[in-house]
Amino acid sequence: MADSGKTEKATQKKRQDERKKGNVFQSKDVSSALGLLVITFLLKLVISPALGFINSIITNSFNDISDITELTVQSIATLIAQYTIKALILIISFGLAAALIAVALSGAQTRFIFSAKKLKPQFSRINPVTGFQKILSLRSLVELIKSLVKIIIISAVLYTQIKASTNTVLKLPLLSTVEAMGWVGDTIYNIVMNISMYMALFAIADYLYQWWEHEKELRMTKREIKDEYKQTEGDPQIKSKIKDVQRKMAAMRMMKKVPTADVVIKNPTHFAVALRYKPPKDKAPIVIAKGMDYLALKIIEIAEQNGIEITENRPLARGLYESVELDRPIPDEFYKPVADILAFIYKLKQKKNKKNKKG
Repeated sequence: MADSGKTEKATQKKRQDERKKGNVFQSKDVSSALGLLVITFLLKLVISPALGFINSIITNSFNDISDITELTVQSIATLIAQYTIKALILIISFGLAAALIAVALSGAQTRFIFSAKKLKPQFSRINPVTGFQKILSLRSLVELIKSLVKIIIISAVLYTQIKASTNTVLKLPLLSTVEAMGWVGDTIYNIVMNISMYMALFAIADYLYQWWEHEKELRMTKREIKDEYKQTEGDPQIKSKIKDVQRKMAAMRMMKKVPTADVVIKNPTHFAVALRYKPPKDKAPIVIAKGMDYLALKIIEIAEQNGIEITENRPLARGLYESVELDRPIPDEFYKPVADILAFIYKLKQKKNKKNKKG
């Protein structure tokens, strides 16, 4: 019941991590069934030349024995070695073909993954308690049932085929060597094909079961998903603190620009936007600072301390705050009201300068 809390589907990261460990989904019965079918078809293609090769070995062996003038242990041993090598070449060829097919079919399911972690020694494998738990597990029971079903399928096919071929078996001594071997080859082919077809149906069921079992093993608890999110995306609390620090630093940089502004437009305390217009450097007025509530009050405070003109225009202040990013020129629709404000401020500055000169 330890996995009762694992109710969530595995994340992509979890799947990738398990894949690196070599824990991938595959059905060995699918590989076995397909491998048996492929090998059977290959045998069907090469059975004639193979039988011819075997027949030539048998015929040549008798001829070679009859040609020996003096039978000695050495001559017989030499003859046996020659034909053993020829037979081994045939057997090894089939063995290599079967091995390559098995590797290809297994690799097709696992995408040819290789993990050295599977080769590392694990003391849990020799733990008797763990061993008994595996023996009494659901997976072991399923594997036992699968083995019994396979035995029943193979036994039933063999019994049916042998029963149907009893009369022909009795006539084999009357057939020539080639005919007898041909019949044996066809009989074996029919038996293997029948077994393969039943095994293919069995493999489909096993594939679905292995997929379900694999997905079940990969399931995660909600806690595991949260921990994984923290590892990949970062702790939300830490990220929130980092964002707060970044916002404060950005606000400090922004406040340093307020003294260079030509005007601050406010609404009256909720929004404040500081504009700079220094032609020909600036083709249009630039928003160098903006803020809402506390930041707005801070911008106004710094503007007052540095003698920056402050004007109240509620719709314009809010419109500039919502529409324009920092250090960007104002859009065309704000040119007219902003130009009127700047023109008014320039007139005020000119009047102040004249008064200062007269004074």
